[in-house]
Amino acid sequence: MKNLITFISLFVFSVGMSQQKELPNVQLKDLDGKMVNVADYNNADKPVILSFWATWCGPCLKELNAIKDVYRDWQDETGVELIAVSVDDAKSVKRVKPLVNGKGWDYKVLLDDNHELKRAMNVANVPFTAIVYKGKIVYKHTSYTPGAEKELLKQVKALIGK
Repeated sequence: MKNLITFISLFVFSVGMSQQKELPNVQLKDLDGKMVNVADYNNADKPVILSFWATWCGPCLKELNAIKDVYRDWQDETGVELIAVSVDDAKSVKRVKPLVNGKGWDYKVLLDDNHELKRAMNVANVPFTAIVYKGKIVYKHTSYTPGAEKELLKQVKALIGK
């Protein structure tokens, strides 16, 4: 019975995400309080990685730390930009900026404390990663295991023909 419920949940999630072709028109604040329209990333010429995470999510922190070590190389090689979307709620969102500064992450961080983008993109759990290229969501991945960042880079390189 549990397997059936899990299968149905994954099926509903995948159907919802398969209908998502581009980033929705959602406004989020960055760490400086500036409003950013997520849909603007549909117009980027280079690949954009959206990484949904939370301060309380151990696998999220491991993934973003692993990417941190190679991010500058990725940018030099592919021009990719990573947008870290925090889904911390109103109670824990105050921990985001100190954590990001403490980790030395060089990513643009957006705050989805009302889960508007998370809902619009049918994100069930974090970590959740998507790649957007030329206005289309072309890759999605949930969870994190060590080395998953290599697959992410492989996907980005394939998109730009490298």
